[in-house]
Amino acid sequence: MTTPDIFIIALGLSMDAFAVAISIGLSMWKMSYKRAVLTGLFFGGFQALMPVLGFFLGTQFKDYVTSIDHWIAFLLLLAIGLKMIHESRQEENRMKDYLTLRSLTVLAVATSIDALAVGVTLAFLSVNIINAVAIIGITTFFLSIAGVKIGNVFGARYKSKAELAGGAILILIGLRILLEHLGVLSL
Repeated sequence: MTTPDIFIIALGLSMDAFAVAISIGLSMWKMSYKRAVLTGLFFGGFQALMPVLGFFLGTQFKDYVTSIDHWIAFLLLLAIGLKMIHESRQEENRMKDYLTLRSLTVLAVATSIDALAVGVTLAFLSVNIINAVAIIGITTFFLSIAGVKIGNVFGARYKSKAELAGGAILILIGLRILLEHLGVLSL
């Protein structure tokens, strides 16, 4: 597997993190590059960690993980999305900061579960795992920062509707992940 192949895989894996980063940006009152970098570090770090775990787990747990990964991602994104939608309906000052360590960890895990299965695949292909996870992590890092910025531009303009949209986006991403893995959608 060549470096361009791994980069294409990294782009595919990072799309969920990018979309969730847009939701995070939508919920921010003011753009903070420190917080955008923190988001990028969490998302990029988990996108890099999961293939390493998958690589070392190999085929031992492949069938178990792939049979439930979509449900885990769906439920995590659904819960956070519903919370954002609920809070968008509250009184003024409803734009919340979702960059707590707990919420970032949950979102990072939810958007990187597929990378675990990719790690199993990389083990079968005898890919240099250090090179692969570096490309995956760095790609996700930069796309996540860009997503926060893009989301914040729109969120600053639309305030209360932005949090509602951010929650809806998270739920739709979770639903898409679930439906793809159940074979209802194919992309």
